[in-house]
Amino acid sequence: MQATTSESCLKNGAAFGVLVTLLYFLSGAVGLTYQVLWARMLSLQFGVSIFGVVITAAAFMIGLGMGALQGHRWARTHSAPLRIFALIEICVALYALSLPFLLKGVDDLVLSLGSITLEAWYGVYSVATLLMVAIPAWAMGVGFPMVLRSLEGTSISLAKIYGINTLGGALGALLPLWLLPTLGWAAAIWVVALVGMLVGGVAWSMSRTQHSFVVEKRSVHDSVAPIMTILAYGGVGAAALMLEIGWTRLFGMLLLRTEYVMAVILAVFLVGIGGGSLIARHLRAQGWFNVLPVMAGAFALISLWALPPLARWAESSEFTSLSIAMVSQGLAIALLTLPVTLLLGAWLPLLNRRLGHDHAAGALLYGANSVGAALGAVIAGFVLLPWLGTSGTIVFAAFVLYVCGMAWSARKAWVALPLLLLLAWPVAILPEAQGLLPKTLANSRDLMVHEDALGLTHVIERDDGQRLLLADLQRMDASSEPRAVVSQQNQVRLPLLLHPDPRSVLFLGLGTGISASASLSFPGLERTAVELSQGAIEGASHWFDRVNGGVVTQMDLIRDDARRFLRTVDRSFDVIIGDLFHPDFVGRSALLSLQQFQRAKARLNTGGLFVQWLALNQFDPATLTVVLRGFNQVFDNGVIFVDGFRMALVGSKGGQLSADATLANLARVDQATQQRVTGGEGAWTWLGRYWGHIETGSGPTQDEWAPVIEYRLPRVRYGGEMDVAKMEKWLLSQRSSLESALAYFGVGPAQKESFERAFIATDLGHRAWLAEFQGRAREAQRLMQLAYQANPRDGWISSAIADRMYASLDQMAARGVDREEALKTILQIYPDHVESIKALWQLLLARGKHSEAEQYRQRLVLLSPLDRALGTL
Repeated sequence: MQATTSESCLKNGAAFGVLVTLLYFLSGAVGLTYQVLWARMLSLQFGVSIFGVVITAAAFMIGLGMGALQGHRWARTHSAPLRIFALIEICVALYALSLPFLLKGVDDLVLSLGSITLEAWYGVYSVATLLMVAIPAWAMGVGFPMVLRSLEGTSISLAKIYGINTLGGALGALLPLWLLPTLGWAAAIWVVALVGMLVGGVAWSMSRTQHSFVVEKRSVHDSVAPIMTILAYGGVGAAALMLEIGWTRLFGMLLLRTEYVMAVILAVFLVGIGGGSLIARHLRAQGWFNVLPVMAGAFALISLWALPPLARWAESSEFTSLSIAMVSQGLAIALLTLPVTLLLGAWLPLLNRRLGHDHAAGALLYGANSVGAALGAVIAGFVLLPWLGTSGTIVFAAFVLYVCGMAWSARKAWVALPLLLLLAWPVAILPEAQGLLPKTLANSRDLMVHEDALGLTHVIERDDGQRLLLADLQRMDASSEPRAVVSQQNQVRLPLLLHPDPRSVLFLGLGTGISASASLSFPGLERTAVELSQGAIEGASHWFDRVNGGVVTQMDLIRDDARRFLRTVDRSFDVIIGDLFHPDFVGRSALLSLQQFQRAKARLNTGGLFVQWLALNQFDPATLTVVLRGFNQVFDNGVIFVDGFRMALVGSKGGQLSADATLANLARVDQATQQRVTGGEGAWTWLGRYWGHIETGSGPTQDEWAPVIEYRLPRVRYGGEMDVAKMEKWLLSQRSSLESALAYFGVGPAQKESFERAFIATDLGHRAWLAEFQGRAREAQRLMQLAYQANPRDGWISSAIADRMYASLDQMAARGVDREEALKTILQIYPDHVESIKALWQLLLARGKHSEAEQYRQRLVLLSPLDRALGTL
């Protein structure tokens, strides 16, 4: 009978241990889901994702660490530790539900401080949000030693419970990828909080059936590990978070480049740590202490050696769906990081075994490691990335890992130091952009590399002399190529032409300054630009000044986040222009939100215009409609213009667009200035690009707290739904009728023909492009010729015909047409066709017509001042 009772107790104890382990798995999932959701919230507030990652990671780890240190003191002074854990889970869930209201209070407090500097704003917000996130993280940290204490007497080891909890965290890192686009931020918090309450409720119920633990009155130093062990393991934690921050920046540039990549990296990181903890149960402690620091440091450095082949693979790979892309690229990340994270996960169980399997000491080590991790996150984000760059941060972390790990190794392991130095030296600096993107940036070189806590900015020079501005490596923001210059300048020409008398303009984003340079010809204009990237500011000031006309020196340039600026500035503007950007990036998508449109409208003078530009090739019709729907809600009089493959959302504050207003605006300046401000196309060409008011119906909008487009666009892109032909077909189906357009602009009888020609030419041009995309080349050519006949001043149409003629020069020569005459014919159709100007200049030089050749060279200097051919012939 006694044997049966003992067997029953063992079974009950085993079942209890399994249930507590399952609860702690769910607790890990809930905790990391909170972390990712809070990081998303902070990324919105700071405007850039890395700030949100750093602050959330620092707050989370400092809270966990301090909580674990406190909890290891309390665990043996409470008779029901599982009940304490249950209360913690419930209280954290309630706190999470209140966090949106606390954030609103912090928001109001920061706004009440007035127009403080960007750095001060970051400082105040960082401290406030760090405290808010650290409080629940502290409670979660207290829960770890409580769970360990409640499992005493069971077969569940520290290695197992730590590993299982961390694997739950990996699941929690991925959950927001489904929760955010499906439910939105606020609803996602509710769902996760309810799961947290459920965990707490079950733990509370189980605690009522568990025997009471004996309250021990022993010194807090009885289970304290040696101080050097505590400090060294804290250093390991610091190195681990330095690696995580560095890898997040690195892989975020090379791989998915979306909202998804951070969650994938965090999940892979946690899978490695959790797996390493579980594996550590089967390892011989002292033997592994001799190789852990060497292997961890070496594998961290090897991840940098693998960078170029990884980048080439990512650049050349094609995926048929986002899921396949995430799995494939997640496996690539795992291949490079798992060796290090498995070793990181093994350290705690091995150290705990070395200290005699003391759960209290394990909790203390866990706390020290977490506090170190918080310090590492801050140092990596705000010191190492700006000082050493991404590669340098990872190298630094590798050596911190090695040095701290040597605290438990034999002296002979120091012989690996010279080998690690040799391994680190070639990869301490990030390779040139050409080496990471050999297809996209072939035959180019880095002119400028600027890295700080906000991002990495490159200015790249191609072999023809043209320059590119790259943000975070793969995101091309602007180019000095002549056609790109025209497109960028058009983004400013349209808004300033539509306003009847623009006196002040605000540019939301500077980029290269090329767009803003189109404003230089408008008289009496006060220019203000807000730009967050210091790299972009330096690029516009020093590397694109020959293309942007030195516009940076002729404006009030403010380094700030566009959303914060609109909320805090006490000025209003006649025209506000939202620049192009990649909408599937964290923080960038908020610039297309309902709230951002409201902020812009609030900063307009009466009758002022807000124009937001979108690149049509970055959307599918359904996602574009999400943005349009939000814009229509804010600007009920909003309309659409289409300039080539770019769409302008135009909203006014109490005004009405009209042809007479545009003509009156132009009448203020002479004919030469009119040519410049319209790009040589005339007022009617611009008015003819009017598309109308697109009815979007009911459906979701892009809301900062219920994001849509940054989750949908990657699925669309990888799924092959981002089809330019499909977009053109949808666009044409949405265009206003000619009669509606005439009525909207109030075009009188004397002006009707000019408007009709421009309106019809735009329509025919887009139909020609649709035919081209669908493979109907002959029909495309016919339609483009008709478009040119309707409006030969339209630059998009005349340049398309000039391109076709230039491509057929050899055929024309075979028919006996003189090449010089053929080139001059092309320039009669499109005077700014750079390829023809360059070819004609070189041809005239070869024929000895130096005076005439010089005239064309001067034209080339104006159109393409960075063209390398100008300095070689």
